[in-house]
Amino acid sequence: MGPTDSGPDGTTTGRDGSGPDAGPDEGGLLSYRLRRERRLSSLYATARSLAALGEVDEVLTSIVRHAHELIGSDIAYLSLLDAEGNLTLRASAGTISAEFSSARMPPGIGLGGRVIRSRAPFWVSNYGESDVVRHNSAFDLLVPNEGLTALLGVPLLVGDRAVGVLFAADRSERPFEQDEVALLSAFADHAAIALNNARLYEESRESLQRLREAYRTIEEQVASVERAAAVHEALTHVVLTGGGPGDIARLLVEHLRGAVTVLDRDDRVVATRVCDGPPAATAREPARELLEQARRTGRCASAPDSGGAVCSVTVVHAGGSHLGSLSLTRSAAPGSADVRMLERSAQIMGLLILMRDARVEAEERVRGELLVELLSRPPLHPAQRDRALARGVDVDRLDVLVVADCPGKPTSDVVRQLNALSPEWSGLAGEYLGRATMLLRADDAEEAASALHRRLRRALGLPVLVAADRVDGREWARSFGLTWRCVEVMRSLGATDRGSATVQYAMYAIVFDPERAHDLDRFLADCLGPLLEYDRRRSTALVATTAAYFAQGGNLSRTARFLHVHMNTLLKRLDRVGVLLGDGWRLPDRALRLHLAVRLHQLRGALDGEDDG
Repeated sequence: MGPTDSGPDGTTTGRDGSGPDAGPDEGGLLSYRLRRERRLSSLYATARSLAALGEVDEVLTSIVRHAHELIGSDIAYLSLLDAEGNLTLRASAGTISAEFSSARMPPGIGLGGRVIRSRAPFWVSNYGESDVVRHNSAFDLLVPNEGLTALLGVPLLVGDRAVGVLFAADRSERPFEQDEVALLSAFADHAAIALNNARLYEESRESLQRLREAYRTIEEQVASVERAAAVHEALTHVVLTGGGPGDIARLLVEHLRGAVTVLDRDDRVVATRVCDGPPAATAREPARELLEQARRTGRCASAPDSGGAVCSVTVVHAGGSHLGSLSLTRSAAPGSADVRMLERSAQIMGLLILMRDARVEAEERVRGELLVELLSRPPLHPAQRDRALARGVDVDRLDVLVVADCPGKPTSDVVRQLNALSPEWSGLAGEYLGRATMLLRADDAEEAASALHRRLRRALGLPVLVAADRVDGREWARSFGLTWRCVEVMRSLGATDRGSATVQYAMYAIVFDPERAHDLDRFLADCLGPLLEYDRRRSTALVATTAAYFAQGGNLSRTARFLHVHMNTLLKRLDRVGVLLGDGWRLPDRALRLHLAVRLHQLRGALDGEDDG
């Protein structure tokens, strides 16, 4: 051990070999006592100031500043052990470089490592030349740049555990006196207590903050659960009382604010609700892309809209059926609890729709069955009258029968629309012999046909033919036969989108009235008998040629083009017609009768599904 190094027990000796027991003269002893008293007084004052600090960083800064003042060294710095056991500089007083401030000393290396290992003070008068400490090459490169020569380190002890090292350093070679070491050690003991208290205070504050945050989170979760429970109770009430989309939209607005829009399975708006107070939003249909995303994922989809608000959409579905959607628009994006509430509302909406559809289907089935019984099982049974009365229908007053036909829609869709309209007419609707049929009360069959046509046209979005017939007594079955045949006649005459009473087609009644089939046969035989017989035996088309001739106003060129035959062929056919019917068949009176006959023949062929050539 060199004369300027500390001993193995951490005590120091001066260069002249004098120890604390050397006998100074009386003046020197007095000076030593005064210096010692000043240092002790400063130590106590410093300890009191450290005890008043609470922040760890403030305590570290204060420790090195007071150590620097107590010892009077060029530099004072403090390093703490990190989780890996490295000594990391945390605070300093005096001028040091950024490189030195960021230096780390591995465990057991350098003077600090020796202090940590021994938990006792240690100093060297010249760190660079000392061979009693394990050097670190990276740290040794920094020492000359800082000009550090003499280095003293004392441990920061918390109980028996060293948590760091407090250093005092000079830029010139010198020993550290025993009272300096003792003073810095005593200060380090106070500093360690203050540092530990600061750590405990900071941990307590952080724990308190975490506790407050946890309590706040619990309060928010409790509020969310209570709100969810309230919404669930309200939604259950809606289900039990048979509520609808408007009730669900109102509940969502009350609890989530903003604006709610409900769409049906065809993406048509069926309900909208907007909150009264802020933050209000405008009810609008969701963007098509957002709606498709919600359908594709089956979960709530959110995105900002063009107005800066956030629109959230969730679909209403059951199994593989799309039943509609719910959308929420408001200024703030929904939280997870709000999303769950929106999705749960969509599930309740799906349940309500299924319940409603089940009720509607059951009622439609009952009404349809009752309609079929009235049309196919006369006379009327008292049980049938009672079942009808239970649905607000007086069968004795059903005096109009309607048949509707929409080629672009299944018959079941037309029946569903007629069922929805039937309560307004105190009627019954259903499918009978493949036709959408309705029995109702009306003063004017023509007005009823026109009104139903308008409503069906708007609901189905496609052309519809509607025919209505005034029922004679309770002959509903006969009226049904007349009405559906009238619809076919209307279509054969070129009508595709119209509502009319059968009386408007009275001149064609001989075609669609089954009771007048004998009259029609006799009329056609009188007018067209020879032509029909000739066509049957020779497989010719004289009747069709005659019909085309009349349809083209007697113009031979247009008739030939219409039939796609040569003019000579047409002339030969017309000559044959003249031979069979007589030369006067083109005279006005006979031509009118013949024209009507071929037209009725065509209409009957259309009704019977035949091709007259």
